[in-house]
Amino acid sequence: MDSVLRAQPRYGQRALFLTTAVLPVTCWAVHALTLHRRLAAERHRLAEAARRLEAARRDQLTGLHARPGYVQHATGHLNRHGDTVMLVFLDAVGFKAVNDILGHDAGNTLIIAIASRLEQWVGDNGVAARLHGDEFAAVLTCPVADRAQRLEQLHQLLHQSVDVDGQAVDVAVSIGMSSPSDLHSRDYTYVLRGAEGAMYEHKREGTGLYRIATPDHANEPSVNGRRLGRTGTTAHPLAPKDLR
Repeated sequence: MDSVLRAQPRYGQRALFLTTAVLPVTCWAVHALTLHRRLAAERHRLAEAARRLEAARRDQLTGLHARPGYVQHATGHLNRHGDTVMLVFLDAVGFKAVNDILGHDAGNTLIIAIASRLEQWVGDNGVAARLHGDEFAAVLTCPVADRAQRLEQLHQLLHQSVDVDGQAVDVAVSIGMSSPSDLHSRDYTYVLRGAEGAMYEHKREGTGLYRIATPDHANEPSVNGRRLGRTGTTAHPLAPKDLR
């Protein structure tokens, strides 16, 4: 009887010891599980926020970068690669006529085709973007010696007809290209103005396959707040005295 009574405290102490040892482990396990779930939820929230931000930076029709994303990538390319950067500005010729005659669905098909070809041309060396309506842009790295060949490839690729409901629709695109090596600047706005000015010269004159920007293109004045070549501007640059 005494041995039984003496054994009970020992078992009670062991149970107390086991309970005391297991309880912190259990608490830490619960805490770790809760922390893991919170971290997983936070990662999901951040991933969803990043997805929405990326979607906002993309053009909904073509999937290309929209202007904000393009500006970021182009600025980074100019800062990192300097003279080896090509910045290309494009504008579809006669796009309004396609919309008016064949309808908006045909116009969308044409825009999507141009976007796909531009993205194919850029490849892994840069970024393609749809800036607005039928205006596109691309930034990529390319050795100076290879630029003419690359621009000829772009012209040929873009000027292939597009099938719209079984009807072959001809494509014409004005192309302007600028580079820090020609403009002596890595400033994104300045280089873009060069490409834009070169493109509008190509659009106005309609000769050749493309135009390469010079400082004159980048410094070309605007008329009524619009670049020359756009609707509502004169066909040719005004003399400096006429701008005063």
